[in-house]
Amino acid sequence: MNRPPRRPPLAPKPKASDTPVVLTEAEVAFTRSLVIHEDDSVFVLNKPAGLSSQGGRIQAHTLDDLLWALARRDRPRPRLIHRLDRDTSGVILTARTKPAATFLGKALMGKRFRKTYLAIVTPGAPDPRGGQIDAPLRRESIGREAYMRVCEEGHPDAETARSRYKTLAAGEGAALVELSPDTGRMHQLRVHMASIGRPIAGDSRYGGALMLGGAPVPRLMLHAASLVFPHPEGGERRISAPIPDDMRAILDKLGLAVPDRQGPERQRPDAR
Repeated sequence: MNRPPRRPPLAPKPKASDTPVVLTEAEVAFTRSLVIHEDDSVFVLNKPAGLSSQGGRIQAHTLDDLLWALARRDRPRPRLIHRLDRDTSGVILTARTKPAATFLGKALMGKRFRKTYLAIVTPGAPDPRGGQIDAPLRRESIGREAYMRVCEEGHPDAETARSRYKTLAAGEGAALVELSPDTGRMHQLRVHMASIGRPIAGDSRYGGALMLGGAPVPRLMLHAASLVFPHPEGGERRISAPIPDDMRAILDKLGLAVPDRQGPERQRPDAR
């Protein structure tokens, strides 16, 4: 089983995000348990659903805060290179040094990262079962909440957005799909799948099913399964995170076959 560790009770969160955060022993152990790859330049973590990457209005420690558990003595904490939505699980990359952060930040901006997600969508397989969604998005605020909407290419607030999808398994009323974003807009995969009539299960914001197989969907059924990125010390790394237990339980209930994927791939910095 690949059951993620239970998140420990949180210590009070200080206001100044740039100062070291005092963490409990349980929080330190929890954070270290998330690491699926480390070397001199990076930590790669398997973020559980329910943990915010950064910021937010909830007065609780974010992953960014918890990274102080991985800081070297008298050194800054590792730096997040990208983020995942609070209810999305899976692979997230951090840099251990400023040069590594600069290198990886430029690589991300240069679209040299390749991200693969797994999602459970309803109702059934997309039609066609695979393809590309090329639909611009715009941001819309409703009260204190931010949404993304598909819009016309000529809209003044339009942002280019492209996603690729492939059906891995399908049954009556649901399907497991592999998703690959070519751009990195907020909520991109969620909005794109909803735009073709196959919203991600558990996504109440964009019309996802909240019940599957006669049981409640515990959260957004979206998992960052793997990340390929250029390494600061040369070559590429591909790091994978196993499907979490809550998502696997839904797939089992639906009778959808889980793809045979390897666990996290740990490679030495000099590996090519």
